[in-house]
Amino acid sequence: MMANPLRAEVVRLYKNLLYLGREYPKGADYFRDRLRAAFTKNKSAQDPEQIKGMIARGEYVARELEALYYLRKYRALKKRYYEE
Repeated sequence: MMANPLRAEVVRLYKNLLYLGREYPKGADYFRDRLRAAFTKNKSAQDPEQIKGMIARGEYVARELEALYYLRKYRALKKRYYEE
């Protein structure tokens, strides 16, 4: 059986999301469980185009998480230095 060439990309995405999930507002455990469930649900996918679409959606989630963290950091700094 030949290994799927997209496997490395999927594993990289999973590790990246797992890393980003450490700071998730509802907790790292909550995020990890949801992440694992999402990847497990789609683990039997074989169509390369479908897999690429799921990878793109995962990368979108990663960008949204980064934006959430930057915004949270910005708000904390703003609250610390400026009176409203």
